[in-house]
Amino acid sequence: MRRAWARLRRRKSAMFGLFVIIALTLIAALAPLIAPFDPIKQGWSVVRKAPSALHWFGTDESGRDVLSRVIYGTRASLAAGLVSISIAIGLGVPVGLLAAYHGGFIDTLVSRITDAMLAIPFLILAIALAAFLGPSLTNAMIAIGVTATPIFVRLTRGQVLVVKVEDYVEAARSVGNSAYRIAFRHILPNILPALLVQASLSIAAAIIAEASLSFLGLGQQPPAPSWGSMLNTAQRFLGNAPWMAIYPGLAIFLTVLSFNLLGDGLRDALDPKER
Repeated sequence: MRRAWARLRRRKSAMFGLFVIIALTLIAALAPLIAPFDPIKQGWSVVRKAPSALHWFGTDESGRDVLSRVIYGTRASLAAGLVSISIAIGLGVPVGLLAAYHGGFIDTLVSRITDAMLAIPFLILAIALAAFLGPSLTNAMIAIGVTATPIFVRLTRGQVLVVKVEDYVEAARSVGNSAYRIAFRHILPNILPALLVQASLSIAAAIIAEASLSFLGLGQQPPAPSWGSMLNTAQRFLGNAPWMAIYPGLAIFLTVLSFNLLGDGLRDALDPKER
C-alpha cells in the first residue's frame, strides 16, 4: 500500500481528482454550515436574478439561491454514486466469486444472465427499473445499483478464473483449507485492486445516471435539490437565465471528471507490474 500510494502521488491528475472528491465530500457533510441560504426557500422578489454579491450563482425561477441548491445537490449525487455502487459490489462480487470458483452449471447460468443484462444499455435498464420502482432518490439508487451489478459479476468472475489456478491457491488447497477460506482469504484479497479501480470508475457513471434519472423526474423529487432536476428546470430558461444550467452542469462535469481521473491513477498505482 505504501508503494501504491507513492506511485499515486506522482500522478498529478489523480491527486487532483482525489482532492476534488475530498472537497466535495466535505461540502456535502458541511452543507448546512456552508450554504448561505435555505435551498428550498422561495423568494418571489428575486426570481431569476443574475449572479451578484448576495447570490453568487444567481437565483432560479422560484427565487431560490442556486449556490445553496448546488451545495445540497452534492449530497444527492455523492450518495447516489456511493450507495448504488455499494449495492452493485455487494451483489456482484459474491455472485461472480461463487460462479468462477465452483464452475459448472452455476457458472454457466450466472454468465448467461449477466450477458443478457449487459446486452441492455446501462441507462435504459436503469430508467426502466426506476420507473417500475417509482420516482425517488432511494429507488433511483437501487435501480442504478442493480443495473451496475453485472459489471462487477463479470469482472470478479474473470479475475477469479485467473487467480484460482495460481500456486499459492493450490498450496492453500493442498494443506486442507476449506473452499470458503480459500475464496475469501486467498482469492478475494488478490482481486481487490481491480475491483477498487472499477468501483471508482463506476461511481462516475452512477452519478451521471442519477442526474439523468432526476432530469427525467425519476430521481430526487423537487423541491429537494438535485443537479439533474436543476438542469431539467433550467432548460426552459436558457435564454434569459443561463446560470441556472451552467453551475449544476459544471458540478456534474467536475465530479465525474475527478472520479475518472482517480480511477485511472488507481489503475496504474495498483498494477503489480508497475515499476
